[in-house]
Amino acid sequence: MSRAKRLARRGLLALRRVLRGTASRAYMRWRRSIQVRVVTSTLFISAIVVAILGVFLMQQVSTALMDGKVKAARLQLDEGLAQVQRDLGNSTSPAAEDGSRLNAVVNRLKARSGPSGLYEVYIRDTTAEYFDGYATNELRKESVPKRLRDELKHAPAGARAYTYGKLTYVGGHPSERGLIVGGKSGQFELYYLFPLEQEQRTLTNVSRSMVGVGVVLVLLLAAIASLVTRQVVIPVRLAAQGAQRLAAGRLEERMRVRGEDDLARLARSFNDMAANLQEKIGELEDLSQLQRQFVSDVSHELRTPLTTIRIAADMLYENRDTFDDPAVGRSAELLQSQLERFESLLADLLEISRHDAGAATLDAESLDMRDLVLRVVGDIQGLAERKGSKVVLQLPGEPCMAEVDRRRVERILRNLVVNAVEHGEGEDIVVSVAADRDAVAVAVRDHGVGLKPGEGQMVFDRFWRADPARARTTGGTGLGLSISREDAQLHGGWLQAWGEPGVGSQFRLSLPRVAGAELRGSPLPLVPPGAGDARPLFAELEAGD
Repeated sequence: MSRAKRLARRGLLALRRVLRGTASRAYMRWRRSIQVRVVTSTLFISAIVVAILGVFLMQQVSTALMDGKVKAARLQLDEGLAQVQRDLGNSTSPAAEDGSRLNAVVNRLKARSGPSGLYEVYIRDTTAEYFDGYATNELRKESVPKRLRDELKHAPAGARAYTYGKLTYVGGHPSERGLIVGGKSGQFELYYLFPLEQEQRTLTNVSRSMVGVGVVLVLLLAAIASLVTRQVVIPVRLAAQGAQRLAAGRLEERMRVRGEDDLARLARSFNDMAANLQEKIGELEDLSQLQRQFVSDVSHELRTPLTTIRIAADMLYENRDTFDDPAVGRSAELLQSQLERFESLLADLLEISRHDAGAATLDAESLDMRDLVLRVVGDIQGLAERKGSKVVLQLPGEPCMAEVDRRRVERILRNLVVNAVEHGEGEDIVVSVAADRDAVAVAVRDHGVGLKPGEGQMVFDRFWRADPARARTTGGTGLGLSISREDAQLHGGWLQAWGEPGVGSQFRLSLPRVAGAELRGSPLPLVPPGAGDARPLFAELEAGD
C-alpha cells in the first residue's frame, strides 16, 4: 500500500472517529437536556408542518398560474381561429395550390402578440394527404403531440383542446416544456405553442422564497420554543442542583422563590422539604452520636469492674481442683469461658464504635497475603481438628504482596475461617489466595449448611445468626462479620458472600495492592467452580455502599 493510500486511510479513520464522537456527544446532550429535546422536537415537527404547507401552497400557486396561462392561451386561440377563418375560409386546398398563403397566415399570427405573450404557430390541413402542416421557421412540427392532432382530427368544427409537451426547435436551440392549445376551423387545425419558461422561472422563484421563509419560520419557532422552555427548565435545573447539593450533605441549601406560579410553589415545597430533612437528619445524627457515645462509655466503664472480676475468676479457675464440691469447680470453668467471651464482646463493641465514629485508621504495610493466611490457619488448626474439619490451602507460588493493615486483615481472615469451621459440618474448608496486577483476594469455602434465599443480605448485619437456635460453640460475639466488612471497606476493598442451601458458602475478600487505589475487579471468582447449576445467592458489599 502506497504512502498516499495510507495517509488517506488514516484521514478517513480520523474523520470517522470525529464524526462518531460528535454524534455521541450530541446524543448524550439530547438525552440529558429537556430543553434540547423540546427544541429538537419543535424543529422536527415544525419542519414537517412547514414542508406540508409549502407543498400545498406551491400546488395552489402552480395550478392558479397554469389555469391563467390556459385561459389566456384559449383567448389567443379564438382570435387565431377567427383570423384563419377570414383568410383561408374560402380555400379548397391551399397547401396544394399555394403554400405561401399558409406561410403568410402563420407569420401574421406569429407577429400578433396577444395576452398570452410569446408563442409559436402551427397550421395543418386535414384534407391534404401529402401535406402535414406548416409551422414557424424556428419550430419543429414534432412539437405538436400526435395524440392532440388525433383528438382534433376526429372532432367537429369549433372544437378546442390543450395539453402539455416538449417544444423542440431547429438550429440547436434547446427544447423546453410548453403548453399546446389547438382548435379546428373548417378543414384547418390551428395550434398555438406557448413556452413555459417564464412560468417555470416564476415557480422557481416562488419555491425558493417559500423555502427561505420556511427555514426562517422553523428557526424562529425553535428560538421561541427555546426561550419558552428555558423559563421552565432553569428553575428545574436549579432544583436539581439544589437536590444534588442536598444529597451531598449541604443541608442548608435552599431555592430562591420568585413569583406565585407553579415553579414558585415547587421552590417553596423544596425549601420546606430541605428544612424538614435538615431537622430530621440533625435529630438522627444527635441520636446516633448519643448511641455511639453510650456504647463507647459503657464499654470503657465496664472494663474496670471486669478487671476485678477477671482477677477473682482467675483465682477460682486456678484453684478449681481444690474445691470439695465438683459443681463449684465446673462453675469456675464456666465463669472463665464466659468472661473471655464478654471481653471479646467489649473489644468488638469498642471497635464498632470507632468505625461508627469514623475514627478507625489504617496502619498499612507491604505484606505477603500468603503469610497472613498461613498464620491464621495455624492459629485455628486445633479448632478445625476438634470440629472434624480439614483446612485445605490453595496458595500460588508467587508472592501476593499488598499494602494492608496486618491486624485488621488477620482479624478478617480469622473471622472467615472460624465461621467456615463452625458452619462447615465437619467437611473440608478450602482457603484460596490469588493476585493480579491490581488486587489480591482470599476466598474461604465451606461445604456446610450454606445460606438460604434472602439471608445473603443479612449475613453482615450485627448480631445476625443464620439459625437463632444454633449455639455459638466457638464463643463468637455476632459482630465478627460486621467488623470484617468495616475493615474491608477501610482498605477500599470488598467483602462478598455466596451461598446455596445444603451446598455450602464462600466468602471472598478482595483488596487493592496499593493502599487507597480503586478496586475494579477480583482475581478469584465469587462463585466457586463446580458449585452446581442452581441459581446462586449473592451478597455483595463494596466500599462506599
